[in-house]
Amino acid sequence: MEKIKVGLFFGGQSREREVSFAGGRTVYDNLDKAIFEPVPIFVDSFGQFILPDWQYIYKGSIRDFYPPVAAIPFSKGGFQVYAENLNDGEAKKEELAASIGKLLQPNELKGLMDFAFLCLHGASGEDGRIQGLLEYLQIPYSGSGILPSAIGMNKAAQKNLLKNSGFNTPGFFEITKQSWNWKNNRADLYLQIKTSVGFPCVVKASNQGSSIGISVLTEDSFSAFEKAIEKCFFTRTLQQSDWNALSETGKLELVRTLSDIREGIGLPVKAGNEVISHPDDLVSFLNQDLGRAESVFLESLDGESSVLIEGFIEGKEFSCIVVEDENGKALALPPTEIRKGKEVFDYRSKYLPGLSRKITPIELPTETIQAIRKETERLFRQFRFDVYARIDGFVGKDGQIFLNDPNTTSGMMPSSFFFHQAAEIGLNPSQFLTYIIRTSLAARIRDFKGNGVAEPVLSKLDQAIEHHKTQAKQKIRVAVILGGYSSERHISVESGRNIFEKLSSSDKYAPEPIFLTGSSEHHQLYKVPINLLLKDNADDIKEKIENFKVHEVIREIINDCSSITHKYASPDALAAPELLSFADLKSRYDEVFIGLHGRPGEDGALQKQLDGLGMPYNGSGVQSSSITINKYETNEILAQNGMNVAKHLLVQKADWLANKQKAIHSIFAQVDYPFIAKPVDDGCSSAVRKVKTQAELEAFATLIFRESEEMDLEAARVLNIKPKEEFPNKTVFLVEELISPKGAKHFLEITGGMLTHYNAHGEVEYELFEASEALSEGEVLSLEEKFLAGQGQNITPARYQPDPKDRQVVSDFVKSELERAAKALNVQGYCRIDAFVRIFENNKAEVIFVEVNSLPGMTPATCIFHQAAINGYKPYQFIDRILEFGKRRVGK
Repeated sequence: MEKIKVGLFFGGQSREREVSFAGGRTVYDNLDKAIFEPVPIFVDSFGQFILPDWQYIYKGSIRDFYPPVAAIPFSKGGFQVYAENLNDGEAKKEELAASIGKLLQPNELKGLMDFAFLCLHGASGEDGRIQGLLEYLQIPYSGSGILPSAIGMNKAAQKNLLKNSGFNTPGFFEITKQSWNWKNNRADLYLQIKTSVGFPCVVKASNQGSSIGISVLTEDSFSAFEKAIEKCFFTRTLQQSDWNALSETGKLELVRTLSDIREGIGLPVKAGNEVISHPDDLVSFLNQDLGRAESVFLESLDGESSVLIEGFIEGKEFSCIVVEDENGKALALPPTEIRKGKEVFDYRSKYLPGLSRKITPIELPTETIQAIRKETERLFRQFRFDVYARIDGFVGKDGQIFLNDPNTTSGMMPSSFFFHQAAEIGLNPSQFLTYIIRTSLAARIRDFKGNGVAEPVLSKLDQAIEHHKTQAKQKIRVAVILGGYSSERHISVESGRNIFEKLSSSDKYAPEPIFLTGSSEHHQLYKVPINLLLKDNADDIKEKIENFKVHEVIREIINDCSSITHKYASPDALAAPELLSFADLKSRYDEVFIGLHGRPGEDGALQKQLDGLGMPYNGSGVQSSSITINKYETNEILAQNGMNVAKHLLVQKADWLANKQKAIHSIFAQVDYPFIAKPVDDGCSSAVRKVKTQAELEAFATLIFRESEEMDLEAARVLNIKPKEEFPNKTVFLVEELISPKGAKHFLEITGGMLTHYNAHGEVEYELFEASEALSEGEVLSLEEKFLAGQGQNITPARYQPDPKDRQVVSDFVKSELERAAKALNVQGYCRIDAFVRIFENNKAEVIFVEVNSLPGMTPATCIFHQAAINGYKPYQFIDRILEFGKRRVGK
């Protein structure tokens, strides 16, 4: 049966473009491969439509590929830039688009797709404009129509509609850009806010999402008020005295923050009559202008027209997805309580695993939960939303329900509310997306008034769904093991969940999630239902396993949604967690995918159990895994085989506690400040620190050698530990010499992946990928830069040399060294190797190894997928090759 072509719109011009990009990738990968053919449509920051080469979808962020590396000028400050920062004119825009694919005119879109799935956020994505274009082109699309989209975008307009429709709303006040620019009026505006809204209050930009620009004012302070309003209008006043007091590094960091489209004001900016597009130019301008003026006013060209100030509600914060059933009836899914460690649910808290918790349903009396559902359903109908919406709100301490920020396009990253709440009725992401597409087609038939555009697509989809259910062949059963109990457990959940979802959308595999918990002495394996798999993090899943129950509200919602789940969900999708033995794995599954990181998973313990059962699994065997888990032992073996590694030594807890000064002396007998300190058997950037002083060394030892989970506050302050940052406690840590250029012409940090195959003679052969160049804005690569959508930057292929031929010479040498290391360690299946590369004259290069990951992170944004894409593997195909190698290894 011919597949339905789904045009997937992602990226866009807004400050939320990275969330859109990551969400678009999620949808691209999770569309049912037996029914749909995804067609990626990248919308760039100029609003151009581009049909990109599919490999670009698997970059970590937009800045990894657009603008292309070849078009980016050298940056003195090492700044990462977007296309609009180049400011090269109209002709250059088309040239940039052509460098990654085909530039499309709007009238070409209809010929490429049967249906448009919108993952765009913010301006031109959620405000009705793209919806209007698609209606003009007569292309059916997902979600709400033009008018409700426009309403759902503007927070100030929403407030007035909510109030006029009888919904509870705190006091609010709108400040327009025009009134704010009249500076003599600001004191009067502040007085009006004090009397009409009061403190504490929330200040937010009227047309932004993802908590961009939001502030909470807790006390009566005019200066704090001015800063919050400036933040929302994306303006900034810099004082000469403040700028001149900064070091050169401090100036670069300030400009880096200012340039950030999520946390800063973003570029281009207007300064007087001058427009500044590039961060380097902004540094130069500020150095010059603040040398002669007392202050400079910067204003983003992508600013706001108004700011909304509303009363702060003391109580519980929630988010609720409301969907339409196939008869057009609004159904609220179970509302989720948002728990975080700070007042503002910011970008980092929203999208980085483990920093906040989603409690579903919200912990309130049943009647209050049902009242939330009724109010969100009423708002859905009142605003004439279609298909689905995400509606946020608060329950005050007095029990009143306040709704705000209805979103007609929800974030679609793997653990978003969109998928999280759908899982509570038994739908995995692939199934939920099929449902959303079908419901959207029905909505467009209503909107287009039966003009014959959506009807044939809907008929074709219904046939495909039935055909897929009745003709599905016997699939290969895969146990996807994830979780664990190490500091890497949250990233393990992200990796395992990504593998599960990629396999779920295939017509070959039938994956089931298996959560591992327990201890190093006793592993416990639980088959978990889809709703537990999509909880926020490993700790949440573990708690739900140990205290499993189905809330009466969820039971009722499941019953209300039975017509949906009967058609789309698996029969046992919501079965209670089941404790499994390793013998159960053997009887129930054909093979295993280990999605664990660190111990257990990469240490060979699990592999030993599976070898005993004769079960195929991914990655290296017992012997290799037991070596590569230990960074010290790995580097010792590499050094013995003639490869370059940093000077390294182990610091034992017993030695440190017995004689700290002697332990410190033994460190400095081999390395000098600064050096790297890190756990010897943990990854994912856990507790990796550049140590520059003895105070930092002692703080590191205090934290890593602590007896309890609680951290010493002073030591955490010295090391600048972020809220909820994982810092494991160990009995040993690794000290490494800081790897430096040492006279090299070019010096860079890389991470290189590979895949192994069996040749015709049954011998293992290595397929080396082009390595990625890892760029860090801090002293070491952070957890955010590795795993958080839109953070950090990985350039693939790595920029070894400017000339393509010279670059390839160095690349081939680096690949040969990585292969040599993999063979020395007998790595099999796949792996990722981290290293530094020094490049001298005449393409002479040195590779200095850092660590080898035998089970590398497989989160959606990880760079091994970028590398595999260059070799022609989409993520699903890459995972399939890994599983096939495991079967071949055991003779299956």
